[in-house]
Amino acid sequence: MVIAICLFACTVSSGLTSQIEAPDEQSDVSITIMETNAQNQEGDDTEVSETPKFTVDAKAAILIEADTGKVLYTFNEHEPLPIASITKIMTMLLVMEAIDSGKIAPTDSVTVSAYASKMGGSQVYLKEGEVFTVEELLKAVAVHSANDASVALAEAIAGSEEAFVSMMNEKAEELGMKNTRFLDCTGLTDEGHYSTAADVAIMSRELIIKHPKIIHYTTIWHDTFRDGTFDLDNTNKLVKRYKGTTGIKTGFTNAAGFCLSASAEREGTKLISVLLGAKTNDLRFSESARLLNYGFSNWESVKIEKKGLEAGVVKVRKGIVTEIPVTYSEDAIVVVKKGSKDKITETLEIPEVVNAPVVEGQTIGVLNIDIDGERLASIPVKAAKNSERCTLVKALGMLLNRWLTLSIR
Repeated sequence: MVIAICLFACTVSSGLTSQIEAPDEQSDVSITIMETNAQNQEGDDTEVSETPKFTVDAKAAILIEADTGKVLYTFNEHEPLPIASITKIMTMLLVMEAIDSGKIAPTDSVTVSAYASKMGGSQVYLKEGEVFTVEELLKAVAVHSANDASVALAEAIAGSEEAFVSMMNEKAEELGMKNTRFLDCTGLTDEGHYSTAADVAIMSRELIIKHPKIIHYTTIWHDTFRDGTFDLDNTNKLVKRYKGTTGIKTGFTNAAGFCLSASAEREGTKLISVLLGAKTNDLRFSESARLLNYGFSNWESVKIEKKGLEAGVVKVRKGIVTEIPVTYSEDAIVVVKKGSKDKITETLEIPEVVNAPVVEGQTIGVLNIDIDGERLASIPVKAAKNSERCTLVKALGMLLNRWLTLSIR
């Protein structure tokens, strides 16, 4: 009796002229819709090997697509190795997080401590008591790999380099960098301070994708510091030599050898290559360029633009609203072999009916994106409206409200 009243009340309230038949209450039936079928590729028999037939002249290397994290090439990528100033990627990451969260501002002033002024290696020769802005120091780190500027920023954010290093290791753990240990914020320490090509790729991706403003600094070729009296020249020569370079960081000590985490973007495809332990300065750039060339020649990123679009309508059992629209909740980016994007298929899976209550934003189904049987991504499909459960009290109230409305007319 209650169910009948609810169904009748909901139908009348929705302005429907015919009664909706109550669906089977025992189970929901899923609908699978093929939205984009693969096109015939008979004329294309090109196959890109998952394992390229070349080796990199370094101790370790990795190449990933930045938006998705998809690994395109690996060599000895999990071996812990000293990473020198590649360390500063994590330093810059924490600085950018502090800026973006409002903890510090680029215009904030930083007073140089005695400790920061005594850093060796690459530096901008900070003196105790000098005052610079966060942005000036960040530029010195990103362009000139300044150790003293790195420490000054670490102290500004955490109070001391030691406290900042704890933050670095916590962030590494949070990101899943399983073979990394930081002992300083500069990379000057070789013994006991290490990472891997795979872990460096993880933090490089986090920096570039989550904090793209850093690219403004990592792509500066030449600038000045201390009111134009000190030259800053980018240690990453790919900024000048390789089309599309967006960063990120070089590193060198005798123990680490020549290292480089390089990022580049061409036609919407973003790549990150990490090279550790090259024998010469020229090799780290030429081998990194070779890795990036391999990536751009054989892979491409495809954006599946769906966010906010309607995916269909789902019936609601025992709901005040008897059917609701559902929409795609986000876009997706997938990486495919060059020339194969027409093979991408999109499969929409939504139930024919759901039980009330339904809350706006509730996940109802999914759009699966595949190629040749491989799952590339999934986009959640969510309810665009609410539908409360139709109880006896609500049903009677709806009928009364409907009757009063008709009487007034």
